[in-house]
Amino acid sequence: MYSRTVNGQVTEFGTSGFLYRSNKLMYDRATNTLWRQFIGEPVVGPLAFSGIQLKLFPVTVTTWEQWLEEHPNTTVLDIQTGIYTPDRYLPESDPSSIYHLYREDAGTMFPVPLESDLLATKAEVFGLLLGGEARAYALDSLTETLVVNDTLGGGDVVIITDPKAGAARAYESGGHTFSVGEGSMIVDENGTSWVARDDALVQDDDPSQELPRLDARNAYWFGWSSNHPDTSVYED
Repeated sequence: MYSRTVNGQVTEFGTSGFLYRSNKLMYDRATNTLWRQFIGEPVVGPLAFSGIQLKLFPVTVTTWEQWLEEHPNTTVLDIQTGIYTPDRYLPESDPSSIYHLYREDAGTMFPVPLESDLLATKAEVFGLLLGGEARAYALDSLTETLVVNDTLGGGDVVIITDPKAGAARAYESGGHTFSVGEGSMIVDENGTSWVARDDALVQDDDPSQELPRLDARNAYWFGWSSNHPDTSVYED
């Protein structure tokens, strides 16, 4: 998810129908410039190579149940748009979903240059870019360990994964070392409990103490590695 403000102007984007490294290109309706949606940069058109990069917002991939529990007053986009029929919005696990076969297929629809064999093509990863360094964390490993303390790009980070929904979030660690405590609580080296929120990691008994969340994303390995060819893969 990106901010759609370009050069100080709120801009509307659409889907071009084109792909780059099996990842879609979007376009802005102000200049018809094509943008790489994976990195938020313009690549073809008037704004190409201008140095503009869309601001990335952190996103959480979770279950509706978990999201609603954390955000009871949330709103939802209506699927009755008059453009697509409701069956277009089936979950990808449903064999009738248009994306089901794509997720089940181990390969990509089109060739991907610079594809790395460090992980399976469609292994799901949690990608983090910090201080000019990129690193991928296998999601299945994160759901097992739940807490990962790491250093990337000169900064100390912690990745916390929700045991119920498998949602991963990255935060600055502030010099702390975190682990899973009693009752699945997140605790630091002093045994102090912290709560992983969508905006920050917050000390349970003192909400004024918080560590900012970092921008990161879930992706297929082929998408992450082809857009960040110098990426490393986390090994515990």
